Amino acid sequence: MGILNVTPDSFSDGGKHQELEQIVECARQMVRDGADIIDVGGESTRPGAAIVSKEEELQRVIPVIEALAREISVPISIDTYKAEVAKAAVKAGASIINDIGGGRFDPDMPRVMAESKAYVILMHNRQPDGETMTVNQGNLTKYDNIVEDVL
Repeated sequence: MGILNVTPDSFSDGGKHQELEQIVECARQMVRDGADIIDVGGESTRPGAAIVSKEEELQRVIPVIEALAREISVPISIDTYKAEVAKAAVKAGASIINDIGGGRFDPDMPRVMAESKAYVILMHNRQPDGETMTVNQGNLTKYDNIVEDVL
């Protein structure tokens, strides 16, 4: 999976991908390098990152997904926990919803996932709803029995 963050503040490549043609070329290179999925994210979820409105996230990811859907042949994934963004992304050409909230951060997300018929990636996450960018992870990373606690 090639990760394409179109955010100014991602911990891995924040600010690196801003111009649409550059973004598309980066995705093409990822595919040439062997990526069989391109994952597009429009909101940094690193600890301490600012929460982005759904409107801003839509402005960041939808033009990218539309362009990628025309230009690359591998599946496109949308990395979001917002149902409205996921729905628009699937309409724009994404075939996978990658939700770091595990379907818990937006009450409409499970319905959007089901109705979209997209493939779904759910991340295990112990954060309380809507607090995805908490700096102090504290007890959220401690497990007594990892298998039992995750399942």
